Amino acid sequence: MESDQNVFQYSLLAIYLIGPSTAITLRFLQAPYGKHRRPGWGPTMAAPLAWFLMESPSLWLTLLLFPLGIHSSNPKSLALVCVFLLHYFNRTCLFPLRLHRRTAHQKIAPGFPVSMAVLAFGFNFLNSYLQTRWVSHYADYDGDEWFWWRFSVGAAVFFTGMAVNVWSDRVLVRLKEEAGGGYKVPRGGWFEVVSCPNYFGECVEWLGWALMTWSWTGLGFLLFT
Repeated sequence: MESDQNVFQYSLLAIYLIGPSTAITLRFLQAPYGKHRRPGWGPTMAAPLAWFLMESPSLWLTLLLFPLGIHSSNPKSLALVCVFLLHYFNRTCLFPLRLHRRTAHQKIAPGFPVSMAVLAFGFNFLNSYLQTRWVSHYADYDGDEWFWWRFSVGAAVFFTGMAVNVWSDRVLVRLKEEAGGGYKVPRGGWFEVVSCPNYFGECVEWLGWALMTWSWTGLGFLLFT
């Protein structure tokens, strides 16, 4: 439908526009969560619940939209969406559960600003729409003889990044428990190589995704990340 194509094109433009503006804003304004949490950002909610809610569009919206695409039965499209869903199953379900298990005993658990969760929910909604509609509807990989080569290289990059990301998250969550909700400097492993290996791992993941999809949508997600 032409209307859906217009929505897709404007959404793609939006992700390229909000990326630079977000990067510039964060140069002067530190996002108020984690070790940078501070008052003045309105009401807060439990961090595990915030992570679950704000990341959830990447699961339920993807699962709702993917079957509607004309290429949803294509093995190449299915392979791509499975990789996307795997990351967000960890981020939406497993990570909040680990966080809850490690921090449930704390009498005063640090809250997550609702305003930040709402902004993240909006981005994940937009991004999930773009990535899902691309791989299931607008991308025709049938005649792409190089697809599986790019997919293999991209998947290797993606899963390397995911391994770094998951490992780093586990270390940080464990330190959060040991510090009683405070902040403790992480040591060892990838923390000796880069300052924020959890973020670095995600960047590597979405570099792999951009290679696998070979698309403006994948590149837009990488640049925003």
